[in-house]
Amino acid sequence: MTLHPVLAQIDANLPAATDRLLDLLRIPSISTDPAYKGDCDRAADWLVADLQSIGFDATKRATTGHPMVVAHSKGTGPHILFYGHYDVQPVDPLDLWDNDPFDPQIEDTAKGRVIRGRGSSDDKGQLMTFVEACRAWTQIHGTLPANITLFFEGEEESGSPSLTPFMRDNAKELTADIALICDTGMYGDATPAIITQLRGLLGEEITITGPSLDLHSGMYGGLAMNPARVLAKVIASLHDENGRITVPGFYDGVPDLTNALAAAWDDLKFDEKEFLGSVGLSEPAGEKGRRPLEMIWSQPTCEVNGMSSGYTGDGFKTVLPSKAFAKISFRLVGTQDPLKIRESFRAMVRSMLPVDCTVTFGNHGASAAGQMSTADPAFAKARKALSDEFDTTAAYVGCGGSIPIAGHFKTILGMDAMLIGFGKDDDAIHSPNEKYDLSSFHKGTRSWARILHELTL
Repeated sequence: MTLHPVLAQIDANLPAATDRLLDLLRIPSISTDPAYKGDCDRAADWLVADLQSIGFDATKRATTGHPMVVAHSKGTGPHILFYGHYDVQPVDPLDLWDNDPFDPQIEDTAKGRVIRGRGSSDDKGQLMTFVEACRAWTQIHGTLPANITLFFEGEEESGSPSLTPFMRDNAKELTADIALICDTGMYGDATPAIITQLRGLLGEEITITGPSLDLHSGMYGGLAMNPARVLAKVIASLHDENGRITVPGFYDGVPDLTNALAAAWDDLKFDEKEFLGSVGLSEPAGEKGRRPLEMIWSQPTCEVNGMSSGYTGDGFKTVLPSKAFAKISFRLVGTQDPLKIRESFRAMVRSMLPVDCTVTFGNHGASAAGQMSTADPAFAKARKALSDEFDTTAAYVGCGGSIPIAGHFKTILGMDAMLIGFGKDDDAIHSPNEKYDLSSFHKGTRSWARILHELTL
């Protein structure tokens, strides 16, 4: 089947494709908030109906949480599975949005036209690039160039509690020759990228309790133990003066950066000043002596994601708080064991408690890092397709984020995965005013059409 008529059809379809994406973005499918359960169902139904309209055998599958969408289309050639997620992050703080996050708009900016709205980049816009590529293939040729399975999740932004049970229960149906994942981004603004390594993720909550109730800081201050002070000491102890993480055994399984990979990353000419400057920062703050790309792609992290204690409202209330709370995440690399790190971290916290304080823990996932081998010929084919579309050589890069599904494809289904996305660093995913460049949507769709063509040659 010829490629160029498909690319021309994608170009002609762009206005209608954009309208379809805007329709999907209007559904507030926030998976972590039970108030939006019905909207998650609506998003799944919307996808099923749209996929059925272009010839997929698409169904909504119930789980103990939000539903999965699974769709199949028989073509010729290899069997390819494409994964995406239709759920989105909460929109708080709402007052920082310029417009209603679920009333998406096309906006003109200094860098070009963008699609503005929650989920536009993460991950509805990315998901629909592949769907629109399939639509164009079927409109031109009446069929797809490969056997394709689509697998869309509704809980990615809330820890994917139903994902692995569903994959195990439906392993035969979901197993393919290779998996494609579109939940990543470009390298910079103009260079397409294929992710070859991902950091794992360990999420921990700690609550330190001291007195049985908030105390008057004049009557008790100086005599009673303050759990906020204990929490501050714990947090301050997590890094040494060089930025190295102090949890015992934390660096077990962290590989050294190879000379070849270091040279390849140096060739990317990453500008940390520009990268940090775009978010109002100026100096790298990680471990001393490390390359900036090394710190965000191949070194582990420990970060405080949120903390609270005592009175935080307007005005002033002189209390000694009963509790102090923090959320702490660890990004993991190599063969670091998230469960061993969890136990070591908790033991470290317990060892720092004074006699009048107790601690409770909560967990939010524990996934190991992922490494993809570029020896699979599919990587070279995808790289050629991306390079042809963008007229620049696609880069093999690392990713500081965590996408556990890539590891699950390997461990549960025995499949390799390619992670290819068209998001940009300034898309503000998980933040107010999220956007997706219209060019990312357009060229992403064209790229998937080219990749499907190359994979079936």
